Amino acid sequence: MSRPPPFTSARARVPLRPDGSLRVGLVADTHSRPDARGLELLRSLCPDVLLHAGDIGDRAVLEAFGAIAPVHAVRGNIDERATDLPDGLTLELTHGGATQLTIFLTHVALAGPRVRADAARRARAAKASLIVCGHSHVPFAGQERGLTVFNPGSIGPRRFTLPILFGVMEVAPAGVSLRHVDCETGRRWEP
Repeated sequence: MSRPPPFTSARARVPLRPDGSLRVGLVADTHSRPDARGLELLRSLCPDVLLHAGDIGDRAVLEAFGAIAPVHAVRGNIDERATDLPDGLTLELTHGGATQLTIFLTHVALAGPRVRADAARRARAAKASLIVCGHSHVPFAGQERGLTVFNPGSIGPRRFTLPILFGVMEVAPAGVSLRHVDCETGRRWEP
């Protein structure tokens, strides 16, 4: 019986704008076919950076997103050949040399509405307060175990009756906000 490969991780630093703000596009589960309207909507938001929480599929997807903003991505369960991508990525958002927010980006972090113990352990070890994940295609925003967890849903092909979405994170000196955007309407999506 073979063992699963070891979990790989990496770190990156992302500087905030001089005024202490940052707009981050959050995507997951493109499965080689990102929604065309979703790409247009993301482009119109002028994000400073994009985070892809795995199940990328064809690597050309990252090039399409890279034409919008710099991309940080992790490997999803369909991306086993993408050995250059980590399973987990710790992103430190910095301003004036100091870390303002630490994000743990990974593909699988939820079991239903609960944070998986392994994801919580890895996020805490990275000193992250926010986990961004994908995998289920189900949009989610919540807090558990002292961590905020955000799944942007899928910006790829529709699965069952789930909406096609992406997420936006706005960082400002006053705090952080997260929201889902519906690729069909262009409006904020709420359950």
